[in-house]
Amino acid sequence: MTAIPKLRMISVTKDYPGPKATPVRALVDVDLHVEAGELVSLVGASGCGKSTLLAIAAGLVEPTDGAVLVDGRHVTGPGPDRGLVFQGYSLYPWRTVAENVAFGLELRGVAKADIRSRVAEYLRVMGLSDFAGSLPRQLSGGMQQRVAIARALATEPSVLLFDEPFGALDSQTRASMRDFVVQVQADTGATILMVTHDVEEAVYLSSRVYVLSSRPGRVAAELEVPFGPGRDRSLLRDQTFRQLCWSIDDLLAGGPVRTIEVAG
Repeated sequence: MTAIPKLRMISVTKDYPGPKATPVRALVDVDLHVEAGELVSLVGASGCGKSTLLAIAAGLVEPTDGAVLVDGRHVTGPGPDRGLVFQGYSLYPWRTVAENVAFGLELRGVAKADIRSRVAEYLRVMGLSDFAGSLPRQLSGGMQQRVAIARALATEPSVLLFDEPFGALDSQTRASMRDFVVQVQADTGATILMVTHDVEEAVYLSSRVYVLSSRPGRVAAELEVPFGPGRDRSLLRDQTFRQLCWSIDDLLAGGPVRTIEVAG
């Protein structure tokens, strides 16, 4: 029997009110899925609806039509089965690193002993144990983003939703965070749907990439990424890697809607 995807979006369409009561269509008939343990990316031009699609997956925005399922259950609003990581960290400046990571667990009424144990574990995974008592302002941007990821992971959601998580970081820190996410996913088996405008980042991190067309956003292509776990920066010089990035760039520039297969 085929396993149920952790996340599935079925014919998702989103309209917004427009001038003279004419709706503006942001997304149309989007189908996608994320399997357990996968990191899947959404890429597309600005305004194509990729962040709207992520907000729909989070239950923050209701689709005009279509459905979102997590572990086979319909999404009707925000819930603990989905963890969110944003570009801007969204940490509470008055709470320490440990207290920020604990926040979602406190809201869920988890026992204090279990909170301490789980926070300690995810701080260890994130390499933040020595900074448990620090405030966000005392950390670098990359470390703040690690705290945000730890906070999302600590509640053990079925799916993590990343919205341009490294967009506010400098290029060197961004590259380090990419490597960090590769390791964290290997260690935790997290299931992640990520929105990014960076094609190289999408290919480097993902097992599959969905390319969205310009508005109204629809799936222009679904690409398998033929590289296994344990990736490192030498992959950036691989010819197949480069060709896959170029193919996505072509699609984003208005190339034909097509399925692209890259041999492993």
